[in-house]
Amino acid sequence: MKFRMKVYSVKGEYLVAVCDEEIVGKTFRDGELKIEVKEDFYGKESFDEEDVKRALRRATIANISGERAVKLAIKIGIVDEKKVLKIGECWHAQMVVM
Repeated sequence: MKFRMKVYSVKGEYLVAVCDEEIVGKTFRDGELKIEVKEDFYGKESFDEEDVKRALRRATIANISGERAVKLAIKIGIVDEKKVLKIGECWHAQMVVM
């Protein structure tokens, strides 16, 4: 299975936006919480797991959506599984290096 990913370099920060490829274009809701998984933010290009791992390990900021992407971030130790949001069917996590 593939991921979508886009990397942004902003003022010395390395921001990685990554999601499960199959959720691009979908909107998820849970009460007042809503997440839109937009292609313009997460990118048009497909990546494999190894590419995503490399980018997430370099990230100073990460925005991660989708069960597989979040589980990968947990597996490599950049996200605490107790801090994961579930917005409808969409898993979501953010990470910042302080």
